[in-house]
Amino acid sequence: MKVKTFEDLQVWKDARVFVNSVYELTSQEKFNKDFGLKDQIQRAAVSIMNNISEGFERDNNKEFLNFLGYAKGSAGEVRSMLYVVLDLNYISKEKFDECYKRSIDIITQISNFKNYLRNYSSKEKTN
Repeated sequence: MKVKTFEDLQVWKDARVFVNSVYELTSQEKFNKDFGLKDQIQRAAVSIMNNISEGFERDNNKEFLNFLGYAKGSAGEVRSMLYVVLDLNYISKEKFDECYKRSIDIITQISNFKNYLRNYSSKEKTN
């Protein structure tokens, strides 16, 4: 399938699902009252999908790679905050494991996509 829009990208679709899972977590009673942490983790999660889409729309692989780096960083930020949330007993270990696995999956997808774009760009230069 040819990718025509950022909505066609599997990594963006998965990031969107991840955002929804983070919002679901933050709606839980204990978590919902910690406004600073709630806001920070939500913003970092949204940043993942927004950076993927913004980079895609730049129509330039070099810039897209930069934005994918920002998205990966935001996914790492969410992953780190999941430990805070777990340590504060805002979520169960099972919920932590589920979100942690999703964050690792997104980070892996972004890394693989960055490698693909780098290889694609270097092939274009040699042709």
